[in-house]
Amino acid sequence: MFEKILAGLGTILQTHEIPYMIIGGQAVLLYGEPRLTRDIDITLGVDIDHLDKLLGVAEEMSLKPLPPDIPKFVQQTMVLPCLHEETGIRVDFIFSYTPYETQAIQRANKVMIKNTNVCFASVEDLIIHKIFAGRPRDLEDVRSILLKNTDTDKDYINKWLKQFDASSQENDFLKKFRTILSDI
Repeated sequence: MFEKILAGLGTILQTHEIPYMIIGGQAVLLYGEPRLTRDIDITLGVDIDHLDKLLGVAEEMSLKPLPPDIPKFVQQTMVLPCLHEETGIRVDFIFSYTPYETQAIQRANKVMIKNTNVCFASVEDLIIHKIFAGRPRDLEDVRSILLKNTDTDKDYINKWLKQFDASSQENDFLKKFRTILSDI
């Protein structure tokens, strides 16, 4: 069922000219170790001023927005969580238009699913997202991705993590990445 939803999202987001990339567990399934995931995380290359357009996309996909006050929730979190009621699969749309996210979306890999190109974060950008999230499961995902993708552009990852360290109070992103690298 995930494939059907991913292909549908790819088609509809392209039709509405909303730049995007699949991140999270679905992207880990593509590049790392198989694991259970019950959601789809999508980074959108647009600001929340595109909320109405996205609500149209959700309706076309039979996705029910979860927050009671959608505009307020999206304004506070930059996320529109939805539920595909037929399957119980959650789809989180994440609004982001930073220079990094814009570049990451441009670097996304197109993966053919049910005769549709679906944009997945590159290996490197998925690693950056996982390091940034920093939960134990995310760091284990980074390890498995690196083990399976030995040609990963580590310089690209180092560059962005160094920038995130410089602009954040939590400045150990690069250290986390290098620790994982040294362990494998």
